[in-house]
Amino acid sequence: MKRSSQTLTADMLFKTNVHIFVNRALEDFDLPLHAHDFIEFAYVAEGRGFHHIEEEVQPVHKGQLFVLPVGISHVFRPASADSSKYPLVVYNCVFTASALHLLTGLVSDPEIEAYLRSLQHSDRPVCHSVRDRDGTIEKLLLKLHQEYRLPRKGSQTFLYALLLQLVVETYRLQAEAVLQPPELQTPDVEGSVNFSPVLQYIERHYPGNVTLAELAGRSQWSERQLQRLFLQFTGQSFRSYLQNLRIQKSCELLRTTGHKISAIAETVGYKDMDSFNAVFKRIVGTTPNEFRQQSRKK
Repeated sequence: MKRSSQTLTADMLFKTNVHIFVNRALEDFDLPLHAHDFIEFAYVAEGRGFHHIEEEVQPVHKGQLFVLPVGISHVFRPASADSSKYPLVVYNCVFTASALHLLTGLVSDPEIEAYLRSLQHSDRPVCHSVRDRDGTIEKLLLKLHQEYRLPRKGSQTFLYALLLQLVVETYRLQAEAVLQPPELQTPDVEGSVNFSPVLQYIERHYPGNVTLAELAGRSQWSERQLQRLFLQFTGQSFRSYLQNLRIQKSCELLRTTGHKISAIAETVGYKDMDSFNAVFKRIVGTTPNEFRQQSRKK
């Protein structure tokens, strides 16, 4: 027997002329099963628990994104009533069909247009979920939440730009989950090259000992072919790409944390401080300590 649910409407959440709402919610047992007349992207940011979707119950954990079209009844529940020990924290980015209509005017890719239409109009709405493998979705939701809670000049435009990014990244993850076989796949059926999985693998494993030999073993390319593809798609050699990625990540940590520089170096994959300092200064133009001091003055 289908459980009854209440319906949340757009006028309960949305500000005047802003068709996007973003929050960060500590889930509990108070909110009942509910549907809504808007689209929701719900991202599990912390903890674990359960997602009740229509008549199904799914266990959830950090890194899962659920796409909920109009009309789907659902509710999140933490794993325990003691939220201090077992929290379940979810980012909710909800938006109206009017927001999608505005985004459609900015889209030139037919597959993205079709995806936007499917979110707005569906005779049989279905909830989809994807896994945020490299943290891209979480970063977008952090930006959306910050921009929504701390609006500045141009915030409404920026919110729509971030929402479009979120939609496109979600579509990509859905497409990759359906089409991408295990490991690092290579040419598509038309003979062109899908190099993105290689870069995604490096994004997930850059702190470790990622080598060309390892990438070759996980793909259908030789080390020589991989070197040529790195130059073609990134404009850099594999070694240069990996170094720049590691230094980029270290800059983020230097700007946003108070961790010791030696700890940051190790976090991004450098065991030797002399090597880290030399590479950092060559790429950034300053020492890590000088970079941190300059970033705090801004």
